[in-house]
Amino acid sequence: MAIEHPASRPANPRFSSGPCAKPPTWTQSALSDAWLGRSHRAAGGKAKLAEAIEQTRRVLKIPADYKIGIVPASDTGAFEMAMWSLLGERPAQMVAWESFGAGWVSDVVKQLKIEASEHIAPYGEIFDMAALNYDNDVCFTWNGTTSGVCMPDGSAIAADRAGLTLCDATSAAFAVDLPWDKLDVTTFSWQKVLGGEAAHGVLILSPRAVERLESYTPAWPMPKIFRLTKGGKLIEGIFRGETINTPSMLCVEDYLFALDWAESLGGLAGLIARAQANAKAVGDFCDTRDWIDNLAVDPATRSVTSVCLKFTDPRIQDPAGFAKAVAKRLEAEGAALDIGAYRDAPAGLRIWCGATVETADVLAMLPWLEWAYRCELDAE
Repeated sequence: MAIEHPASRPANPRFSSGPCAKPPTWTQSALSDAWLGRSHRAAGGKAKLAEAIEQTRRVLKIPADYKIGIVPASDTGAFEMAMWSLLGERPAQMVAWESFGAGWVSDVVKQLKIEASEHIAPYGEIFDMAALNYDNDVCFTWNGTTSGVCMPDGSAIAADRAGLTLCDATSAAFAVDLPWDKLDVTTFSWQKVLGGEAAHGVLILSPRAVERLESYTPAWPMPKIFRLTKGGKLIEGIFRGETINTPSMLCVEDYLFALDWAESLGGLAGLIARAQANAKAVGDFCDTRDWIDNLAVDPATRSVTSVCLKFTDPRIQDPAGFAKAVAKRLEAEGAALDIGAYRDAPAGLRIWCGATVETADVLAMLPWLEWAYRCELDAE
C-alpha cells in the first residue's frame, strides 16, 4: 500500500550543516555594495574588513581587549594557525568527541609532535572537562559538528588556569553564549551558523594568548600564512582588517549582511532563541517516536545547531544503508537537502537547526522524515 505524502513541503529545504542556509531575508542584491575590482588594502576595502571585525565583536559580545582577525582557510586554517603559533610552550591536552576534534589531536601528536595527552569520548558522549589539568594547554571543540554533542557551559574550565584554552567554536559561535573569560583562543568560520560564503576563518585571541605569542617562539619553521608575530610582537594589522592574504570581498559583504540580519533579531539572544526553537522541534518529534533518537546521550549536551539523529528501530538490518536511503528519498522529494550523517560519524541523519533555518521549515520537514522512514522500512 502506498504511504501518503505529507500535505506540504518546507519553503526552504536546506538543512546542510555547512555551508548552512542563508539568512531567510537574503537575496543576491545583498551583495550589491561589495568592494569588487578594488584592492582590499585600499581605504574602502580595509573599512569593510574592519567593520566585519567590530560587528562580530558586538554580536558575539567579545570583550574589548580581545583581538579579532579574519584569516585564510576557514575554521581549519584559523585553528591550525593557533596550534602552530601557540602550542609547545607547555604540555597540551587534546580533547575530542567527534571527527574534527580528532583531527586536531592527530595534527598535534603526529605533526607538531609536542608533549601531549589524548582525551577522547565516543560519538554521542562528551569528555569530562573538569578532569583536565588546566596548567597545561587544552584544545577542544565546543560543539561537535559531526556528533551533535555540545558543551553545556564553561563551568568546568578553570578560571585560574596557567595554560591556554584553544576552542574550535565553528558550529557554536552565534548559537550559544560563549564564556569569553574561559576562552583564550576561539575560532569559527562564518559559513556555519550565519550561512556566509566559505573560505575565511575568524581567530579571536585573549590578552593571555597575545602574551604567549609575544613571549614564546615555537621550535618549528612557521609558514607565512600562519605568522601572527614579527620581531616578537603581535602583527596588529591582522586584527584591524589587514589580512595575511587576499580575502574575497564578495564573501566579506555576504558576512556583513548576515551580521546586519543578526542585529535585526536583537543580536546573540535572538540567534540563540531561533536555534533553540529549531532544535526543540526536532527533539519533540523524537520524544514521541520509538524509532528515532538523538545521537547525544545526555540531553544537557545536545547541540542546537548540528542535531544528529540515529534510527533505533530493531527491524533495520543495515543502519548505514537505511539512513542513506532515507536522506535520498527526502532530497528527491525536495523536503530536506544534505542531511546525511558525516562520513566518519555513526549511521544516521544530521539536521542543521541554526538560526538561519526557519522553525516553520523544520516543522514542515519532520512529517516527511517520518514518511521516508516508513517508505524505506516498507521497502526492506
